[in-house]
Parts: sequence; C-alpha cells; structure tokens
Amino acid sequence: MKRQRSEAAFAKARELFPGGVNSPVRAFKSVGMDPFIVDRGEGAYLIDVDGNRYVDFINSWGPLVLGHAHPSVVEALHQQACRGTSFGACHELEARLGEEVKRLFPSLELLRFVNSGTEAGMAVIRLARGFTGRQKIVKFEGCYHGHADVLLAKAGSGVLTFGLPECAGVPAAVVGDTLVAQYNDLDSVEAIFKACGDEIAAVIVEPVVGNCGLLVPQPGFLKGLRELTEKFGALLIFDEVMTGFRVDLGGAQKLYDIRPDLTMLGKVIGGGLPVGAFGGRRDIMNLLAPLGPVYQAGTLSGNPLAMVAGLVTLREWSKPGVFEGTAEATSALVAGLLKAAESSGVALQSESVGTMFGFFFSERPVRSFRDTSHVSKDAFVAFFREMLNQGVYFAPSAFEAGFVSAAHRGTPIKETIEKLSRGFASLG
Repeated sequence: MKRQRSEAAFAKARELFPGGVNSPVRAFKSVGMDPFIVDRGEGAYLIDVDGNRYVDFINSWGPLVLGHAHPSVVEALHQQACRGTSFGACHELEARLGEEVKRLFPSLELLRFVNSGTEAGMAVIRLARGFTGRQKIVKFEGCYHGHADVLLAKAGSGVLTFGLPECAGVPAAVVGDTLVAQYNDLDSVEAIFKACGDEIAAVIVEPVVGNCGLLVPQPGFLKGLRELTEKFGALLIFDEVMTGFRVDLGGAQKLYDIRPDLTMLGKVIGGGLPVGAFGGRRDIMNLLAPLGPVYQAGTLSGNPLAMVAGLVTLREWSKPGVFEGTAEATSALVAGLLKAAESSGVALQSESVGTMFGFFFSERPVRSFRDTSHVSKDAFVAFFREMLNQGVYFAPSAFEAGFVSAAHRGTPIKETIEKLSRGFASLG
C-alpha cells in the first residue's frame, strides 16, 4: 500500500500535537509504525489520504453502530446545523433523546447528558460520594472509566497499551481512596468489603470489559457485586459507555438481568458526535444541582447536533432485525478468526458479546487483567500489520475490543474472513 501522503501528514501533525495525535492509542506506537491518516468513512470502510481502503472494526471506538456517514444521520445533522449548532439553553431534542435512552435503559429513572465518558465517570463518583457520605471507591484492575485522576489507578485502555502502571501527574492522595479488585474474582471484592465495607461509596465496573481487550463476566460475578453492594450499603455503578446498546439494546444490565444504581453511557447515544450521559435511581439523581448539593455542569451538554445524531442512530439501531443481524455478523467474524487460527496452528482466544468482539494470542482463556500477562504482543503486532496491508483495520493494540456495525453485514465480513488466513500465516 502507498502511504506517502499519510507519512507527510503525520510528520506535520508531530510538529503540532504531542506524539502527533490527540488521543494516545491513535499513534500506533504499540504496533511499531506510524498511523494512516483518514480522509473519509463510508459504511463499513475507512479510506485514507492515499486512497487505501480498510474494513473498519473500530468504528470510532464503538459509537458508529450504523457505520460511517449513515444517510439518515447525515441528513439529520445537516438539517439541525441549519437551525443552530449550539444553544447553551434547553431545547426539545434533549428530552426526545432522553426518552429514547430511558425506554431502552429503564434503570435510568433520571439522567443527565454530558460531553464524554470521562465526564460521566467524574460525575458518578462525585454523586456516589455525595449520596452515601463515604469516600472509598472500588474499581477493577484493567478497567478504564475515563482519565479522571481518581479513576486512573490500574486502568486499562491506553494506559495498559503503553505499559504505564501509574499515571504521572496524579497525586498519591487522589487515588488513596480508590481500591482495586480483580475482575471476575468475587473473592477479591469480598476481601475489600470485609476490611472497610462501611467506608465504600460505590463499586464501579465495566460489566463486559472492553478496555483490556474483551473480558466477559463469568457466571455469578455481576450478581455477586449486586449482592455485596446491597449488603454493605454501597452503590453499584455500571460503566456502559462501551457496552450500552452494543452487547444488547438494553446494555449489559438487560443482558445479565442486573439493575445497577447508576449507569454511565456514551458513544452510541451521540451517533459519532462527542457525548456522554449518566443516570439511575431518582433519589440519587435528585442530589444533583439545581435540586441538590452535588454540583455538575457543562456548557455544551445536550448539544443539539449530538442529540439529533444520537436520536436518529438509536431509532435506526432499534428497528427489528438490525441489532440481531449485526450480532450474527459479529459471531461469524469470531468463528472465522478461530477457524483460521486453528488451520494455521496459532493459539487464539476469541469471543463476542452482541456486537463487540475481542481476541488474544494466548493458549489460555483470558478472564482478567492478570491473565493478559500470557498474551503474545509480538504475535498481535505481526497479525495487525499483515491485516492492515490486506485492508482490514483492527484496533492498534492487543488490549482493545473491536466493534461491528450494521454496515458490516454481508460483504465486509466475508471479505475479512477470506483474508484472515494470510494474517495468521504471517506469524509463521
């Protein structure tokens, strides 16, 4: 593939931005190469400035459930842009999208829109502490809930990709009340609660982890978290920024029949535009200003462009057969990965939940952050590079989930499966 224009564009970007990027994983550092520079997206594909075409299994890290530049979303954005791009005031689109979100997530008795998943994470922690009067938070090693200081203890996503056990600039005192447990290890959570259960405000968890590769909850784990938090009077927070509308139309909480006290959402509800949300029990949410003493605000919260894009996206995504067909395409991709790996004699672990998928180059199942120590990063790098050369774009990290959109059904999935054998052959 020709990459001259991408190389020149990235050289210019390095003069402007730290590392040449505005978010670390885009730098392709963990795969030892410079990134391609995107020109446009079309359905299931990205096209770079050199004209190379890639089947895109990142989909802007999850929100593009309909694929790139879906005509209905584009038309809605055009119409709204003509009416105004930002008001800083109340408008009807906020309530329309709020009703759609609440229809699919009934645990959100009240909700509030924000501008990112990180902002939602900051807000739910403050709210949980304000409601309970307690300070300590339990999170899980390898789970990423945004880059707020308090939640960067043993985080996943880019922190894991770059091998940073701690983040410079985060004072020890700030994470002193953040307690870290092991995902899928209920005993580790019970030990923390036995030690200081009456000081714990909340447990925050990605119910299906997407920021450490894809980690699926084992039977009884999420139910055990619900029981423990209820027993000790702590809140249970589901970070469904990734899983919301993707593992099930009603998120992981519907799929696994667990009702959390608070939920974080994002990505899909913006249809590709910057957005986030949090919500939950009415008695907890009523503590937010202007009703209560827990302050949270945002000038661009409820931005009309994000609201209309999210509204159209959710309505299209909720149409009969759309989610189900995309989940079937995701299962077909995973089956293709496993079959091609087996045929090539490559040890691979891969599974999917709804329209999210993941794979690890490992001989053993990967159930927690600690299990990732057995994953072969070298094998992933070789596979990633070869698949990119074949026009298939997986996440440029061995520790990120992948995403399938409605636009991937049919040809893009078949095209990818046909190319997998070449990707695995590169490992020989």
